Amino acid sequence: MSTNTMIKVWDPLVRIFHWSLVLAFFTAYLTEDDFLTLHTYAGYTVLGLILFRIIWGIIGSRHARFSNFVTSPGLAWQYVKDTLQLNAKRYLGHNPAAGAMIVLLLVSLLLTTLTGIATYGAVESAGPLGNWLGNIGEHGEDLLEEFHEFFANFSIMLVAFHVIGVIVESLVHRENLVKSMLHGYKAASPDKSVK
Repeated sequence: MSTNTMIKVWDPLVRIFHWSLVLAFFTAYLTEDDFLTLHTYAGYTVLGLILFRIIWGIIGSRHARFSNFVTSPGLAWQYVKDTLQLNAKRYLGHNPAAGAMIVLLLVSLLLTTLTGIATYGAVESAGPLGNWLGNIGEHGEDLLEEFHEFFANFSIMLVAFHVIGVIVESLVHRENLVKSMLHGYKAASPDKSVK
């Protein structure tokens, strides 16, 4: 495929956000019990990245804006069915299923970080909620930890589905989506043999 058939889709901020979020989330996830300071800073980084992405989803470049890719759940589900039948329409930006996954991931990661901040405040009497939640009691601490772990594990499950979706989409449309998220370019028009 020649370079003149390529078009810039993912702006640098979207790409930096994406890979920074991958690094920060997995750092937080893998340091849960053993490295509390690193876990906490990685969690704050995830929260900052999520807040940035919400803002960039409103004011950012064309393919970064939520208005470009957030659709109804029915359209997202129809896209999944079409993909499984190898008959899905190719999108230059995010497809409807990817749009739904982005929303789910942002919500799940936001809840993970907020419950993490609450847990940190309750268990360690630290962080922005330490003064309010520091005396919540053992039952409250356990409940917050359970919520935090649930959303962290739910986020991991969503990440797994996201990776599977990227692989399937790359195969169906014969394009390397991981590479696109590294350099920002995609083919301007789809392969003629693929719908």
